[in-house]
Amino acid sequence: MPFKILVVDDEADIVGLLRDYFEINGYEVLTAFNGLEALKQVEKLPDLILLDINLPDIDGLQICTKIRRFVSCPILFLTARVEDADKITGFGVGGDDYIVKPFSIEELGARVSAHLRRERRQHEASRKKFTGDLVIDYNARSVYFENERIQFAKKEFDITELLSINSGQVFDKERIYERVWGWDCEGDSGVVAEHIRRIRVKLSAVSNKKYIETVWGIGYKWVG
Repeated sequence: MPFKILVVDDEADIVGLLRDYFEINGYEVLTAFNGLEALKQVEKLPDLILLDINLPDIDGLQICTKIRRFVSCPILFLTARVEDADKITGFGVGGDDYIVKPFSIEELGARVSAHLRRERRQHEASRKKFTGDLVIDYNARSVYFENERIQFAKKEFDITELLSINSGQVFDKERIYERVWGWDCEGDSGVVAEHIRRIRVKLSAVSNKKYIETVWGIGYKWVG
């Protein structure tokens, strides 16, 4: 499957240029011309986001702040100028790189390719996660503690996989339900709490370490 890139800019010429360039180079391209459209397109889970800072409704820094908790893909800011203070702010809200306008389309393409290669390497490396004596083998869908397998039901492993791959990222119950059970599945997100309780019971039976932390009023995160 081709990589999916989201281009967010209020200048139609730039959006058209980037869409044409990346489609010619084999990417799938999503586009948005303002912040609200960008938030909708993020639901399609792009592999990388090119995000203009100066948008007419919600600026790019605010958008990055809103979505960074829920997406782990690289976010590259597009901006007409950048000072050190701007870079610090951008990196602080979760940005990965800055592209200063006017830019070389070839250099931009090279940077995008480099970020996506890095993401792929990290993804491949994360097919196993080692947290002390706890090992999660994502390919085998298995969890081990001191080489002894812990038996997880399918949904229990799915939740463990989601949280542990995104270690430190907070997911609320609704988001977990959507990612594990599916967007169109009819049911109650309250079942998430019961599944997490079961996961904790199984992990606490073999270790005193707390792997899933409750962030009160928000959701859950993996802390191992």
